[in-house]
Amino acid sequence: MRKIDIFDTTLRDGEQSAGINLNTQEKLEIAKQLEKFGVTIMEAGFPASSPGDFEAVNKIAKTVKNSIVTGLARSMQSDIDTSWEALKVAEQPHLHVFLATSPIHMEYKLKKSPEEVIEIAVEAVKYARKFFPLVQFSAEDAFRSDREFLTRVVGEVIKAGATTVNIPDTVGYATPAEYGALFKHLKENAPGADKVKLSAHCHNDLGMAVANSIAAIENGAEQVEGTINGIGERAGNASLEEIAVALHIRNDYYKTDTGINLRETKRTSHLVSQLTGVVIQPNKAVVGRNAFAHESGIHQDGMLKNPETYEIITPELIGAKVEPLALGKHSGRHAFKDRAETMGFQLTDEQLNAAFKSFKALADRKKEVTEDDLFVLFTGQQIKDTDAPVYKLISTQVEYRNNEPNATIVAETPDGEETTVTSTGNGSVEAIFNTLEKLVQGQVHIMDYRVTSIGKGRDALGEAVINLSYNDERITGRDVAQDVLQASAKAYINAINRQLMKAELRKRAEQQ
Repeated sequence: MRKIDIFDTTLRDGEQSAGINLNTQEKLEIAKQLEKFGVTIMEAGFPASSPGDFEAVNKIAKTVKNSIVTGLARSMQSDIDTSWEALKVAEQPHLHVFLATSPIHMEYKLKKSPEEVIEIAVEAVKYARKFFPLVQFSAEDAFRSDREFLTRVVGEVIKAGATTVNIPDTVGYATPAEYGALFKHLKENAPGADKVKLSAHCHNDLGMAVANSIAAIENGAEQVEGTINGIGERAGNASLEEIAVALHIRNDYYKTDTGINLRETKRTSHLVSQLTGVVIQPNKAVVGRNAFAHESGIHQDGMLKNPETYEIITPELIGAKVEPLALGKHSGRHAFKDRAETMGFQLTDEQLNAAFKSFKALADRKKEVTEDDLFVLFTGQQIKDTDAPVYKLISTQVEYRNNEPNATIVAETPDGEETTVTSTGNGSVEAIFNTLEKLVQGQVHIMDYRVTSIGKGRDALGEAVINLSYNDERITGRDVAQDVLQASAKAYINAINRQLMKAELRKRAEQQ
C-alpha cells in the first residue's frame, strides 16, 4: 500500500474563488472539520497577503494538531518571515513557497531570465529552511514550462533543502497522459527526486483535474492537492473528495492509502458549501444530492433486487446516511445537546443555549426539524465573529401601498442607536435592499443574489446569499430564515457587518 498525502488548499486556493470571503472564525471551523476529515496537510492561507489571513493562519496553526498546517509565500524573504511568525506555533511548521517557471510567466510576469529564476528559487528555499523543517516548493505553471528547465529547477530546489516539490498544472491545460508522463520524467531525471515527495496540483479548466491528479499518482506522485467541492479560481481545483473516494473504491487497482476518514465526506462538503455560499451542483460526483438518486425504472428495479447493480458508492461510506430525527418541539435540552455532539459539534454552554432557543422557535413553526436544519443552527453558533461594532437587524416589514412595496427596517447601528428606515422598490426584495442601503449610508452595488431552500417542504428554511460591493470592496453575506424576505435582509446585513469587521481588523493591525 502506497501512502498518498492529501494536501487541502480550500482555505487558500479555494478562497480565491470570485465571491468567496471567509472570516477568521469561519476558516477556523473549516480547518477543524478538515482535521476530522483526515487531510495530511492543510494550507490555511497566505499570511503576507493581509492582516486577516495572518490572523486566520496563526489561529489555525495554534488549534489544529493532527494535520500539518502550512501557509503560502512568494519567493521573498519578507513573505517567509511573515509566514514564520504566523506558523511557528504549529505542531510541525510547514511553508509552501512558489515561483513561476514557464516561459510566458518568466517573461511577462516576473520579467526574469531562467537563470535568475533558478537563483531566486534556490535562495528562497535555503532561507525558508533556516526556520521551517518542512518546505514545499511549487514551480508555478510547471506543466507549460520547458521540461529540461523544469527538471533542472526541481533538482536545484531539492539540493537547497525542499522536502516536497509541487508540479502544478496551473491553468488546467494538461491531459492525463501528458501530466503523468511529466511526473515519470521528473522521477527518473531530476537529481534527488527519489528522496522527496512530488506533489500534483491540478486546475479544472478543461474538466480533467481529478483525472490528471490520479494520473500523477500512477506515475509516482506521493502527494495530491485540491479543494473540497473543487472550489477555486476560474473552473476550480481538483475535488479532493472525488480523489479520495476514487482511490478507495478502486483500491484493487491503485493500492493506495490516503488516511482520509470518508465518513466525514458529506459533512465536510456541506460545511464548505454553506460557509462559502458555493452551491454544490446536484449531479456532482460523490457529494451531489443526486449522487445516490435513481430515476429510471430499470435502475430502480435493479436497486431493489441488489443495490450493487447501479451503486458503486454507498451513502454510508461518505456519511450521507441520515438517522431518523427524534427531536421535536417537546424535546429537552439534554437530547438537543446529545444530538449536537452526535453530529460532531462541540458547543460552549452559551452557544448551546442560543442554538436551543433558535431550535425551539423553529420547532414551533415547522412540522419537521430536519438534520439539515440542525446543521445550519449549530454551524451558525460556531461561526459568530462580532468582535467589532456592527449593525443588528431588529425587524423587517414589507407592505404594499397602491401596488407598490414599501419596506420598513428597524435596526441597531454600530454606535448602539436604534433607528427606523423606510424605502420603496419595484419588488419586495428591491424595496428591502433600497431601505438597507439608506441604513448603512454607503455605496452598495448588488453583484449577485440568490435564495435556496434548506431541506424540503413549504416550511423549509430559506438561505439567502448575496454578493455585493460596499464602498468599492466586494463582500459576500448569507443568512437563513423561514421567511425568504427576512433571510434576504439578514444576508445583506451580514455582508455589511463582515466588511466592517475586516476594516476593524485592518485598523488594529495598523495600530500595532
